Amino acid sequence: MSDDTRQGFDPEPVGQRFVVCGAGALARRLVTELMDRYGVPVTVVLPSLTDSHAPDIAEFGPETGAAVPRPNLVVAHRLTAEVLERAGVRDAAAVALVGDDDVTNVDIAMIVRELAPEVRLVVRLFNAVLGEGVATMLGDCVVLSGSEIAAPAFVAAALGEDAPAYLRLRDDDLVRIASRAALDPAADVVCGLADTTGPEPIALPADQEAADLVLVRTYGRRPPPPTRRRPRLLRAAGLVFGRRLRLALTGMVALFAVGSAVLAYARGLNLAEAGYLTLLTTLGGANADPAAPLMAKVTEVVLVVAGVALLPTVTALMVDSLVHARLAVAAGGLIDPVDDHVIVVGLGNIGTRVIEELHSFGIEVVAVDRAESARGVAVARELGLPVIVGDATRPETLRAASVQTCRALVVLTSDDVTNLETALTGRSAHRAHYTAPDTTVEPLRVVLRLFDDGFAQRVQRTFGIHQSRSVSYLAAPAFAAAMMGRQVIDTISVGRRVLLVADLPVGAGSDIEGRYCRDLSQPGAVQVIAMRTGRADQTIWALPERRPLVRTDRLIVVATRAGLAALLPRTVPSADPPPLAAAPPMRLLGPPPVHPTTHPTEPEPA
Repeated sequence: MSDDTRQGFDPEPVGQRFVVCGAGALARRLVTELMDRYGVPVTVVLPSLTDSHAPDIAEFGPETGAAVPRPNLVVAHRLTAEVLERAGVRDAAAVALVGDDDVTNVDIAMIVRELAPEVRLVVRLFNAVLGEGVATMLGDCVVLSGSEIAAPAFVAAALGEDAPAYLRLRDDDLVRIASRAALDPAADVVCGLADTTGPEPIALPADQEAADLVLVRTYGRRPPPPTRRRPRLLRAAGLVFGRRLRLALTGMVALFAVGSAVLAYARGLNLAEAGYLTLLTTLGGANADPAAPLMAKVTEVVLVVAGVALLPTVTALMVDSLVHARLAVAAGGLIDPVDDHVIVVGLGNIGTRVIEELHSFGIEVVAVDRAESARGVAVARELGLPVIVGDATRPETLRAASVQTCRALVVLTSDDVTNLETALTGRSAHRAHYTAPDTTVEPLRVVLRLFDDGFAQRVQRTFGIHQSRSVSYLAAPAFAAAMMGRQVIDTISVGRRVLLVADLPVGAGSDIEGRYCRDLSQPGAVQVIAMRTGRADQTIWALPERRPLVRTDRLIVVATRAGLAALLPRTVPSADPPPLAAAPPMRLLGPPPVHPTTHPTEPEPA
């Protein structure tokens, strides 16, 4: 049972139904989030009961073991207005469109908006430009990208502590995730995120000093990415002058040198004159000279015959090398040796996001996919990254990507077994490169995309591969929170678990209005890290001790999935809120005031 489940929170059910359209891994995780974490009824629209994760959705059972009914299923091969109406979108609180195709999701979103102008839409889109337009034109619509949410977790796992992991806050609010051991003692630590020293990470521990993974405020501007090395014109020289062409050219040079020496001796010429005569003779420009010495005649005949044999061969090899080099460069292949790079296998949605983020950090990347038509192939070539098109489960493909000298192998195909096979192949090829018995080989850092948690745990125990992530597991909480009407700013990966960074408004007359920030933080569940005031929209990191929350405030919290699900109902405005009372001014200087009826060492009651 996960840390989130152990907290014992009972999310407050919401009366309205939620509709999810999709049958993939994200749809399955999203149904679990909505029903298991938030306790809401869900209708799922599936193309069939056998495609993708549809059987698992149909047999849904809550992780907590609570008596929650199964989702209502609507099966339709093609989504039309009639099908969506039968699914109940007119009366739904929110509709999530989480199919794999952007165009299909946009088309369904427009149909839903025609049927229900006020319903909240949560749309999964990869294309950022398309997503911005859809969010603008469709009213109450949130556009999210599962790959964009999950990519930082894969990058952080690949780079370890070298990953510059910043939260996606406003430009003037720079907060990054860091290891406490790597920090300066004067660093401004916002809160402890997790204690990862044990076999299982402890999220938001009660003892903040025990957390080795922390949030740190960074002042100034976000550092620009390192300047990348510009390609050189001679980087393809190794491809042009291949082994066969080098041997042929070496043979011609040797023939020229020997011929020049012999002619210089036989005719009594200096080396310059002999070289000139040898060159013309080899190229077929010799003139017959009956009076020449016998040695000179034999040498000239040998040079002519050798030239006739070698010149076409060298010409053919040169043309062949140039064509192959041009094709390799045009295809974006690896044209010079690299080391300390990251190999990304699988250039789908998540693979594309990962190579873009690694490139933005100035990391050398080699991209691999078995299909030339994969989405990320064109993106990688546009970024100037080398691309290997081939089967990554074959050792020669990974050796072509220089797996023996890479710093990490990130495997992101959509098949768990293929990912594991590729990881084991890459690890073997990396280890086989170091054959000296006295050589200490650092194990290859491998990051896998694995959907099934049970399979991931068995892989960890059996093969010792500890870095695995699930795109749907990382993204589903953000989609679920968006359906509940709350904004998830970012997600933080802690192993295969996820913490959510959310921006929560204090609802008028809600349960938290009039309370203090310290009352909302609960170890293992929720940590309030900042608040934003409605008057100046300033982010206050030093949480006020004596100022109660008012309805114009917003809270920035880090929470587990269960913790956020429990906190959300407390932020909902009441049906008949009392008039807004003026908030007491914040004291920026001096000690906090002491309540006259309260002992100075005791906290003021809420």
